[in-house]
Amino acid sequence: MFLPIFIDLGISVVTFHDGPGSLRDGCRKKEPLWIVFEVSGIIHLNSYLNVSSYKTIDGRGQRIKFMGKGLRLKQCEHVIVCNLEFEGGRGPDVDGIQIKPNSKHIWIDRCSLTDYDDGLIDITRESTDITVSRCHFFGHDKTMLIGADPTHVSDRCIRVTIHHCFFDGTRQRHPRVRFGKVHLYNNYSRNWGIYAVCASVESQIISQCNIYEAGQKKGTFKYLTEKVP
Repeated sequence: MFLPIFIDLGISVVTFHDGPGSLRDGCRKKEPLWIVFEVSGIIHLNSYLNVSSYKTIDGRGQRIKFMGKGLRLKQCEHVIVCNLEFEGGRGPDVDGIQIKPNSKHIWIDRCSLTDYDDGLIDITRESTDITVSRCHFFGHDKTMLIGADPTHVSDRCIRVTIHHCFFDGTRQRHPRVRFGKVHLYNNYSRNWGIYAVCASVESQIISQCNIYEAGQKKGTFKYLTEKVP
């Protein structure tokens, strides 16, 4: 997926604490930024890290892991998140990457996500034109939610592409879709605990060239009936 992002400036993260030189400091700036890392390590988040528009968070060359909370992409556009790890997020409604509301033109690439109290990636509340690619999901229950609930009919605008991802023993939601239009291709799902893919109210899913390797649970695709109020 091509994103027309024009980068005026790049900055390097040199500390995992808040303040100057931190990722949080870079993500809150107004101008377009390509953010890279000078150091490897764990970023312990006590609150969501909000990402503003026109940001690339690029973990290549270092090993960067988020714990505690995750990234929140709220009312933003043209954001790339790549080569990062997310593990052990705690608290109600805590996702690894939370995309809502009204965010668009987002690319999540080559990330590893596991063990959050809620979802690993949630895409809801009129967020659209999003690609998730080459990510590894493991050790988790509710992996990826697209479309929040059957009352939010404005989620009909959602469009998501998921490709070359590995759903590695995650129990369900590869993904779980309401209202949105989702294209799945060249993904590998294995040994799920409930189902692999779930479609619900007014959703549309195109599935091409995916591999589904069942374990004890054989049901791959599931449809849940929900009524729009």
